[in-house]
Amino acid sequence: MTSKTKTTAKKEEATPALVPKLRFPKFQDTEEWKIESLGQLADYENGKAYEQDILENGKYVVVNSRFISTDGAVRKYTNADYLIAKAGEVLMVLSDLPKGRALAKCYFVKSDDRYAVNQRVCRLKPRRIDGKFLYYTLNRHPRLLAYDDGLSQTHLSKGGVIECPLCVPTQKSEQQKIAECLSSVDELMAAQARKVDALKTHKKGLMQQLFPREGETQPRLRFPEFQNAGEWEEDTLDDIATFRRGSFPQPYGLPEWYDEKNGMPFIQVFDVGDDFRLKDKTKSKISKLGAEKSVFIPEGTLIVTLQGSIGRVAITHYDAYIDRTLLIFESFQKPIEKVFFSRVIQNLFDIEKEKAPGGIIKTITKESLSDFKVKYPTIAEQQRIASCLSSLDALITAETQKHEALKIHKKGLMQQLFPTTEEVEA
Repeated sequence: MTSKTKTTAKKEEATPALVPKLRFPKFQDTEEWKIESLGQLADYENGKAYEQDILENGKYVVVNSRFISTDGAVRKYTNADYLIAKAGEVLMVLSDLPKGRALAKCYFVKSDDRYAVNQRVCRLKPRRIDGKFLYYTLNRHPRLLAYDDGLSQTHLSKGGVIECPLCVPTQKSEQQKIAECLSSVDELMAAQARKVDALKTHKKGLMQQLFPREGETQPRLRFPEFQNAGEWEEDTLDDIATFRRGSFPQPYGLPEWYDEKNGMPFIQVFDVGDDFRLKDKTKSKISKLGAEKSVFIPEGTLIVTLQGSIGRVAITHYDAYIDRTLLIFESFQKPIEKVFFSRVIQNLFDIEKEKAPGGIIKTITKESLSDFKVKYPTIAEQQRIASCLSSLDALITAETQKHEALKIHKKGLMQQLFPTTEEVEA
C-alpha cells in the first residue's frame, strides 16, 4: 500500500458515517445520508411588497414575518400579481422582527392553506425533497441562525439561504417517515396546548361566576352549603389590608448590590409567574449591603406586580427581599384567606385591564390601589372557593408540564433523528 493510499484510508476510517443515532428499522441497512445545498433541493423565490389595500373578501391571505412568528395577524389583498404558496411548500422568515428573533422560522403550507407571500419571507418549492421533511430540517437551522448577532436586525440573503447545507436521506420514503413521526408529536403537542387553553378558559368563566359582578353583592354560582349565606361584604382595599412597596438601593446597576454566590433571593417583576407562584430561582440575588436598603419578606407573603406585567399575583414560597416595583400585603384587618384573596386581587386587575385602552394598564400607584373596592364572604366560603380554584390551578399546571415535556421529547427526538450539526459541517 502506497503512502498516499494509507493516508486516504486513514482519513476515510476517521470519518464517521453520516447517519442519525436513531433510525427506523426499515432503513437501518440503507446508505448514509448526503449533504446537499438547499438550492439543489428546492426552488427559492422572494415574496413581494403588496399594496396596503385591505378588503374582507380578498382572495388570498398574506404571509409576513409577523404572521409566522407571533400573533397570526393577516391581511387580505386584491392585487393580481401574487407570489402564491401552495400545499407542500415551505415559507421562511428572512428578517428578525423589531421585538423578537424570528429569523429562519418556517411555516409548512398545509393542504387547506393558500397564501400570497409578502416581502421578507421566501417561498421554497421542493424539487428533490419531501416538503414536510424540508420544514423540519430547515426550521431555525443553526447555519442560518449564525447570521444573527443578537443585536442588530438581521436579514438573510437569497445566497445565504440557498447555500445552506442540509443533511438528507437519499430515499424519499425515509424523509417522509421522519416527517410523519415528528408531525404526530406536533399533533400531540397541539392537542395538549388546546387542553391547557380549554382549562384556562374554564377557569376564567368559573371565576366570573364565583365572584360577584360589578354592581352585585352575591356571586351567580355558589357552593350548596353557602346558598343561603347572604350578601358578601364590601370594603376598600385600604380597610382590609396594610400594604407597602418593596425597595432597592439606587442606582440599580451597581455591582455591590448583588451577590450571585452567597446573596439572598431578590424578587423583581420578572420573577413572578402567571400561576400565583414565584419562579423557583430569582433572576438576581441581593448582597448583604443591598439587603440593608431593601425590604425582607418571609415565605407565604402575598405580593402583586405594579410595573411592566402589572397585576401578576403570587404567594411566595421562600424568604426573599423585594423590589419597589412590587406591592407587599403585610397584614389583614378583616378575616381573609390568603389564597382566596390572591384570586380577588387578580380578578380586580383583570377588570382594570378590560377598562384600560388596548387592555393594558400603563401604570398604577399604591394610592390608587387603596380605593379599590373588594367584596368577600365569610372565611369558610373563602376557603371553599380557594380550595376549588387551587385544585383547578394544580390541574392546569400539571397539563402545562405535560405540554413542556412533549416539547423536550420532540427536541430530543430531533437530535436523534438527524445527524449532528458537527457531522453536517465537517
